[in-house]
Amino acid sequence: MFVRLSNGRQIPVEAHKVKIIQRTDLPPVDQRLAAIEQAGYNTFLLRTRDIFLDMLTDSGTNAMSDNQLAAMMVADDAYAGSESFYKLADSVKDVFGFKHTLPVHQGRAAEHLLAKVFIKPGGYAIMNYHFTTSRAHVELAGGTVLELFGDEALNTDSTDLFKGNMDLAKLQAAIERVGAENVGYVRMEATTNLIGGQPFSMDNLRSVKEIASKHGIPLVFDASLISENAYLVHEREAECQECSIADVILRMMEFVDIMYLSGRKSAAVRGGLIATNNDEYYTQILNWLPVYEGFATYGGMSTKEVEAMAVGLREMTDPMVAGSGAEFVRYFVERLCEEGVPVVTPAGGLACHIDARRFAPHLPQNQYIAGAVAAAIYIASGIRSMERGTISTDRDPHTGAEMMADLELARLAVPRRTYTMSHIEYAVDRLAWLYRNREMIHGLKFVQEPPVLRFFFGRLAPVDNWAAELAGAFKAEYGAGM
Repeated sequence: MFVRLSNGRQIPVEAHKVKIIQRTDLPPVDQRLAAIEQAGYNTFLLRTRDIFLDMLTDSGTNAMSDNQLAAMMVADDAYAGSESFYKLADSVKDVFGFKHTLPVHQGRAAEHLLAKVFIKPGGYAIMNYHFTTSRAHVELAGGTVLELFGDEALNTDSTDLFKGNMDLAKLQAAIERVGAENVGYVRMEATTNLIGGQPFSMDNLRSVKEIASKHGIPLVFDASLISENAYLVHEREAECQECSIADVILRMMEFVDIMYLSGRKSAAVRGGLIATNNDEYYTQILNWLPVYEGFATYGGMSTKEVEAMAVGLREMTDPMVAGSGAEFVRYFVERLCEEGVPVVTPAGGLACHIDARRFAPHLPQNQYIAGAVAAAIYIASGIRSMERGTISTDRDPHTGAEMMADLELARLAVPRRTYTMSHIEYAVDRLAWLYRNREMIHGLKFVQEPPVLRFFFGRLAPVDNWAAELAGAFKAEYGAGM
């Protein structure tokens, strides 16, 4: 909820009160330097004890509501036929309008099943932009991802309100070029993660559906961040400004053949699901569900999480919940713009994204700009961010050549209902300090490189002694205890 202060400034105000807390400490800079060295300059490999603010991801790190926690206490732990599942199925029907629900343990499990069923060797999946795991599962199934984003999608300093839109002319041309029979599905990702959490519009989704249907291709909707996308559509798209968040979600789903999501984001619970009204698609996916996930009424999830998801899906349609992350992201982005720090604009739905290329323009891309900036952010602040650049882009599976990312972003996720205004202001201060000292950031090189999804477990090292020198400069200004 944004409120206007007497001085005219708008700030997001938390529409909740804290009932349970978890302690966090700010480790001194020498400890942070030692920790990032031990982690191989990969923020994924840092330990919680060495982190002040964990902005690595919003996946599974959101604060659950009291109603979600209460629902977990009445879970039915039956292996088959659990009553908890039927509560979830009712929520899916009410919130999304789908009659078939297939629970899975998380979003990438849904992506695996969809690729297993719909992607044939030599085939294609068309996307407004890929996510790391969505592309990996398509490629593991022998397919190729075609990304058909618009011209503004990669412009990090933009005023385009819907950079997640799919380019309709490119979509039509791609289908004609590869043949509709070779396209497993068209996938739209709500608040498109890797280009800065950018939304797509209702109008664009409608047009994508028209083209896909004309060619007999199913439209798949990644709804992991559906409430944020709906919130931004409600704010930014004229036809939806009089609609509730719940209405926007239902209207979007009218254009969708298959919806899947990771519940770890908008629904604030660990788990996932696939939903559809198509009996044939449901049966095709159901046949593989017990092979890879579990029985149809739990799908690899704890029934406690199933109960909490049933509640979380309904709660995410509340504008106070849907906006709880998006409004903090917007404030975060606006504050960094005031400080001159280059960030992705307009603000998106899941995180504040530092444009690492503009932040450290002196670094060559083959020295992993975003990874170096993410490591530097941790050294300067104790904040764990995530590299979203070339490290997150695996090498060409055929040639082994490095594939440079379209964007080099350091992502600072804002988990819903987890951090406060003082945390955001602290982050802004430390990022502004780092930007003033950006020339001290140098590159990274791999010393241990996994063959797939290397950003999870890869280890790197600085190309020289820059990390220690940066820590020394910070200590000289702020003191050893900060």
